[in-house]
Parts: sequence; structure tokens; C-alpha cells
Amino acid sequence: MSMAYRNGTLPKGALKVDRPLSMNSSTKSSASFKSKTVGHTPVTGPRRKSTGSVGNSAANTKDSTSVSGRVRVAVRLRPRNAEEMVSDADFADCVELQPELKRLKLRRNNWDSDTYEFDEVLTEFASQKRVYEVVAKPVVESVLDGYNGTVMAYGQTGTGKTYTLGRLGEEDTADRGIMVRAMEDILSEITPEKDSISVSYFQLYMESIQDLLDPVNDNISIVEDPKTGDVSLPGATTVDIRDQKSFLELLRVGEAHRFAANTKLNTESSRSHAMLMVHVERSVKGRDSVISSENGTTSHTAKAFKPPVVRKSKLVVVDLAGSERIDKSGSEAHTLEEAKSINLSLSALGKCINALAENSAHVPVRDSKLTRLLRDSFGGTARTSLVITIGPSPRHRGETASTIMFGQRAMKVENMLKIKEEFDYKSLSRRLEMQLDKQIAEHERQQKGFKDDIERIAQEAQVRITEAEKGYAEALERERLQYQNDYMDAIRKLEEQWAANKQKHENEKAKSSVLSASMEVAELKKLFEKETISRKAAEEEIDNLKNQLAQWKRSEAAGNSEILKLRKMLEDEKCQKAKLEEEIAVLQSQLLQLSFEADETRRNLDRGETEKLPGTLDSPIPPFMHQHLGDSGVGEKASMAKLFEQVGLQKILSLLESEDADVQIHAVKVVANLAAEEANQERIVKAGGLKSLLTLLRSSNDETIHRVAAGAIANLAMNETNQELIMSQGGISLLSVTAAKAEDPQTLRMVAGAIANLCGNEKLQPKLRGEGGVKALQGMVRSRHPDVLAQVARGIANFAKCESRAYTQGSKTGKSLLIEDGTLPWIVQNANNEASPIRRHIELALCHLAQHEVNAKDMIKGGALWELVRISRDCSRDDIRTLAYRTLTSSPSFQAELKRLRIDYGRSSEAPELNWSMPPVKHGRVFVVVFVLALHLAKDLYALLKKPFSH
Repeated sequence: MSMAYRNGTLPKGALKVDRPLSMNSSTKSSASFKSKTVGHTPVTGPRRKSTGSVGNSAANTKDSTSVSGRVRVAVRLRPRNAEEMVSDADFADCVELQPELKRLKLRRNNWDSDTYEFDEVLTEFASQKRVYEVVAKPVVESVLDGYNGTVMAYGQTGTGKTYTLGRLGEEDTADRGIMVRAMEDILSEITPEKDSISVSYFQLYMESIQDLLDPVNDNISIVEDPKTGDVSLPGATTVDIRDQKSFLELLRVGEAHRFAANTKLNTESSRSHAMLMVHVERSVKGRDSVISSENGTTSHTAKAFKPPVVRKSKLVVVDLAGSERIDKSGSEAHTLEEAKSINLSLSALGKCINALAENSAHVPVRDSKLTRLLRDSFGGTARTSLVITIGPSPRHRGETASTIMFGQRAMKVENMLKIKEEFDYKSLSRRLEMQLDKQIAEHERQQKGFKDDIERIAQEAQVRITEAEKGYAEALERERLQYQNDYMDAIRKLEEQWAANKQKHENEKAKSSVLSASMEVAELKKLFEKETISRKAAEEEIDNLKNQLAQWKRSEAAGNSEILKLRKMLEDEKCQKAKLEEEIAVLQSQLLQLSFEADETRRNLDRGETEKLPGTLDSPIPPFMHQHLGDSGVGEKASMAKLFEQVGLQKILSLLESEDADVQIHAVKVVANLAAEEANQERIVKAGGLKSLLTLLRSSNDETIHRVAAGAIANLAMNETNQELIMSQGGISLLSVTAAKAEDPQTLRMVAGAIANLCGNEKLQPKLRGEGGVKALQGMVRSRHPDVLAQVARGIANFAKCESRAYTQGSKTGKSLLIEDGTLPWIVQNANNEASPIRRHIELALCHLAQHEVNAKDMIKGGALWELVRISRDCSRDDIRTLAYRTLTSSPSFQAELKRLRIDYGRSSEAPELNWSMPPVKHGRVFVVVFVLALHLAKDLYALLKKPFSH
């Protein structure tokens, strides 16, 4: 039977009409009917931008932030499909809807019926838009106000649950379901700069929680907070959402990985409960915050350093698998087991709702993982809206009645709605760091200015001193030359006068020797007196010049004293710098102390919960293994986040270069745990963390440092950009050397995980092989440890998948590098390994290698053909089994070998069937085992026959 809603079309004859939305979707229902009526008066829950909203009451009152809110239930009728129009043409519908009275009548027979009352009654003509506005929009508005919310669909298989919730509306936008419309409203309300949205998408299949965004992650554990009782899935993949396009792509990926099967009631019947979990974080202004209103007024200083408030809410959209009766659905074999698991989980949910509706002292929440996941939705703190889907066929009246009674009991469940607000200390830390950086930059600028002023003043003083000395020297030289010239002139004049006087004396000697002599003496005395006066004037001039020189020297001494003052100021600045360096040393000691405390906490937890935790801080594991961590892992992450906020990434990376081995070990542990978070990886690489880790891996001989550093590199290698950086900096050579030296299985597991991540990049394959990456994977097989072998098998599968893609694109034509390096015998040997992770990856690798004819001859010689036949028959995964069968039927070489061995491997779209030349035998588990043994026996006989003969 095909379902009309799954493919997005309504049955022929059904009219699609958009019904107008009522003014208030949470209006109280009318009184109970006098006939057999089961109902409950709804309680108005918190509504965004409406009277009685919890957000407004939290702002006005300080005593309580919780409000009682009943689970709201709406019923939706599916129109008749093509089969029902034929088979039930002579019968009336088993239900009659009265949407204006919000009533539903369920016919017992042609004369009598039961009447029920719901919060909303949606006919078969109700549009997807009206269903969203009535059922989910009030919950979405509450989530935007800071409350948790749940929207869930319940009903018989084939009644339109997945159509109501998960329809993407790719062909017709009017067909968009609740998931798409809810994300549109959330994205339109938030601010991308301040708020954030992250999404997880998973399914509950056969009591196993599986990640729809990462199919390898197929056993996620549930973690409960011992204090608050909140349930979380730390191992699930979380994706940040920025626009509607990325969200739609995420839904397509999840829908492709969800389990479905063909039953008599529905050609695409969901075999698992799907849950979409949307986490919303919104920053709140101080006056709008409940925490701020409770604390009252604070001082200006406290407000300046008060962290902003963040409201954290969660929207859970649950698409339950349909309840079914085995005799009607025709389930058998594995489909029957799936139906049993679905009915058991729905039964456990019904028991919990009955206990809550009757106010029972014990609610059996732990009977199923479904009830544990929905613990907050029924009887918790979330606003819950339930839509039950029913069909009109009278043949399914029993299932319709059961669905209606489930909705009636759910209407009696009361939840206590609460806002979750927290201080955003990270934003405060970033703001304080920015202020500190600003103060440091200002201090450095002032210090640089002081140095520049000192240098400028010193240069000016030196220039002035030089100029003064030069002026003094020039003045003295000029005076000396002038006095020397005057002296020479005076001597010359005296000589001339002496000569003239001598001549005159000789001429007048005879006349008057006595008189002339006395006159000459008088003249000489006068000249001597004049010379004496001139000499005294010259000495006075020299004294004046000496006084001026003394004044210049005093001004020079004053300049020197000013320079000394500036030098003293520089020494004071150096003292302040020394104090800052001492404070930095104190911060480093605090970092070591916090690291030692984290290490001590880890050892205490190891002693107390050794059997619960498979990995410790000494052995950091990639994010895809973090689902095994328990409460101690969460606490340790909190300690690392606290350390990261207090110390800073740059200071932590600087400790990797410490000479103290203990400090290095603690620092690399912190970096490894930070690298496990995708949000920190880009910051670590930009800050030079990858280069530091590779340097530490190259220079250190400590086994612990090798293990933790390899784990950090494995985490960083999950990003394609980081993979290219690792290869360009010689990371694969270092990992290969580390793998060759290491003996510890945990160290080998980390190295194998890093190389396996690099094997998934087809651009790097030639360089990866050339630098010994593939040889390193082969060498680590010596450990024989299951975890190491699982990582080696994953790397080989990634390598083979990239080669298969290269063959398809035409960029590769030769034989597989794995076969050339001799990896095929180990692959064949471990193709049927007992460990599920090893076997799954090896089977994938064999299928990818066998897809190309150039590898077929080597695979036949190596015995891989028999493993491919076994995989096509016995593999537990449908996709791998189908791939193996398609490969065997499409390869001429494999077909020729099977034909030569007289094995008829038919080409059909159904499951592969091997036909030997023997009488027909009933197929079953015993026959499959005997057949596989016969294949191996034929393989051995063929090997013996090849030795003496050519064929």
C-alpha cells in the first residue's frame, strides 16, 4: 500500500484548500459533551508576543521563572488513497470531524459513535501552512523566548507523520513540513552576529541511537546530568546553521540515511524514530534578563565587568515510527524484528504518559531509550505539542481508536516551563582581553615615545655642544691670529723706527748726541707704555672669552642633568616591564597548577571509574571516538575550556617549547583536547599550533608526547585544508617514523587514525604513498590490537575509495597502488574478521578495488573473488552487499572465472543467487554456511590442480 503523504501528493479527488488560521490557537476548549466524550480543558502556555507570555512575567516578577503548561494535542485526518477508494468505496469513513467545535466522532457502527475533544481538529483539506501555525509555531516562538520545545507526530504507519514533519517542499513550496518552516522562522528572528543555531539529526533504530549525519557513528550513548537530570548526546554530530540552504542540505543527507522498508500498509514505511534537535543560543540585554531582574541593581563598576546573559533553548522535532499490526503490515524476517522494536518503544512511551496523566508516583522512564530522550517533553520543562495522524478507512478502526486514546491521555500531562539563562563568561573574557591588549599597546606606544624624546633631546644637546665648541675654537683662533698680526706689525714698526732713529742718530750724532739719546729713550718709554696697554686690553678680551666658555659649560651640565632625569625615567619603565614579566610568570605558574589539578582529577577518576572510561587525558582520541567518554570527559572538557579562557591559546602554545618535560606533556595534552573541538582547530592552526606539534613529534623522545601529539594531529587532519598543511610540512614522514618506532597500541592507534584521515584526500594520494604513508599503515598491522587494525582498515578503505573515484573521473588508469604495494593479501585475510569495524572497512575496500577491471586479475589470483561472493551473500549491510553483487555481475573477468568454475551468478535486480549444477535445495542459514565451505574447498582444489597442469 502506498502512502499519499510520503511522496508529497494527495489522492485523486482530494481538494487541497488553505484554511485560515484562528486568532488564538491556544483558546480553551468548550465543555464536555453529554454523550461519551473524553476531553480536557487546555491550559494556555507561553506564547511569543501575546498576553500571558512567560517572558513578560519573568521580567515583572523575581520569585519564579517557571510556568505550568499542558501538552497540546491536534488531530489530522489523512485523505483516502487510491487503494482505499477502491476497497472501501461502499463504506463510509470511520471518523467524522467537527473542526469548528474541535470535536471528532469515531463511529462504532451505523447508529452509535464516540465523541472526543482536542485542542485542534484538522481535516484532510488542511494545508501544511495551517498545520504548522496551529501545531508548531507556538512552540517555535517559545523556543525563541528561551524555553525548550518539542513537536511530535504519532499515529499508525502510513497516516502522514513524515509528510507533516519532514517534507522539504522541493517541487512545491506549499508542501514544506514543520521542520523546514520552523527553521525559517528561527533564522528570521535571530541576529547572526550575536546568536547561534546548531543542529543534530539522529534516529533510534532497534534501541540503538545512530547519527543520520555520520552513518559510521551508529552507537551513540545517552548522558544524563546527575544534578539537573538533563539528557544529552555528546557523541552526536552537531552542525552550525547560518542559512536555510545549508539546513535543507542537512535534511537531505539525514533522510538518505534513514531506515525504511516496503510493507503492505506503506511502500516507504519508516523503521526508526527520527529526532531533529535544534539548539538556539540568544544573547539577552540586561533589562530583559531574568537573572538581572533577580539580582537587582548593581554599581557602575559591577555593570562594566558583568558578563552578558545568554538564553539557551532547544527545539526537538520527533517523527515517530508508525505503530502497526503484524497481520496487516505483513512484516516478516528482519522487518518483523523492526516492527517488534517499534511497538515496544511506543508501548513504553504510552506507559509513561499514562503514569503522568494519573499522577503516579513512579514513571517508567528508563524502560526505553525513546522515553529517556523524551524525558523533558512529557512531565519536564519543555513546551510540547503533539499531532496525531489518523486514516479514514474503517478497516483500521482499531488502530485509529488507539491513536485517539493516546492523544487524549497526552492532553492530561502537565509540564513546568522554565527559561534557561547563563552568564556568557567567554564574551566577557574576550572583552577584557581586548582592553588589556589596548592598554599594553598604549603603554608600549608611550614607552616608545619616551625613548624617542630622550634620543631627540640627546641629539639636540650633542649638536649644540658641538656647535659651541666649534664656535669657541674659531673665536680663539681668530683672536690669536689678530694678536699675532698686531704683534708682528708692532715689531716691524719698532724695527723701522729703530732703523730710522739709528739713521737720524747717526746724522745728528754730531749735533746733539746727549739730547737725541734722551729723546729717544722718552719715545721708547712711550711705545712701551702703549704696548703694555694693548697687552692688558688683549688679556681682558681673553678673560671675557673664558667667561663665555664657562657659561656654555654650565649650560652643557644642565643638559646632562636633564639627560640623567630622562635615563632615570627609562629605568623606571624597565622596572615596570620587569613587574609585567613577573605577572606573566605568575600566570604561567597558574597554568601549570591548573594542568596539574586537571591531571590529578583525571587520575582520581581513573581510580574510581576505570571500567567506564576507555580513554584518558594521556590518550586523546579524535572527535569520532568521543561518544565513549562519560561524565569525567565532560568535566575534563570544562576544565580545559576554563584553562583556555584564563591562559589563552598563544601562551599555551608557547609552553610546548619549554625545556621542562612535565610542562611539555601537560601543554600538549591541553592542545590535544582543544583540537578535539572543531571550533578551535582553525585558531590552533593560525596560531602555529600545527607546526609546534610537528616540531614536538620530531624532537621529543617521550612516548606520552608522541601519543598525545599524534592524537591532536589526527583531530586536525579531519579538515581538508589542514590535511594539505600537514603534508606540506612533512607531517606524513614524521608520522611514518613515529609508527616505526612506537610499540604502544594507543600511540599506534593515534598515528593510524591521522594517516587514515589523510588517505581520504585524493589530491594527496601520490605524495602520501611516496613519503611512506601506505607502508606505515602496513607496518602497524604488527600490533594486532583491534583498535589499531580498525584504523588501518579505515585508512585502506579511504585510499581505495579515492582511487575508485579517480578511475571514474578518468584521472587514473593503472593498477591500484594498494595492490602494487602488496596490501591485497592482508585485505583478503581480514575480510571476514570477527571485529565489526575492521570487517566493514575491509569489505568496502574490496568492493572499491573490484569495481575496475584492471584490478580483477590480481584479485582473482589473491583469492578476493571468494570474499566478494561471500560479501554479496552474507554482509550485514545492504549497501555493501548490493555493491559487491553489482561489481561481480558487471566485471567480465569475474563472470568468466565464475563460469569457468561452473558457478551461475545470475544478473538480476533482485538479491544475488548462486546456482550450482545440483538439485534444488531449500535456502536457509544452513545452506549458506555449507555453500561458503564448499567455495573454500573448491578454491583449495583449484590451487592444487594448477601445479602439475596448465589448467
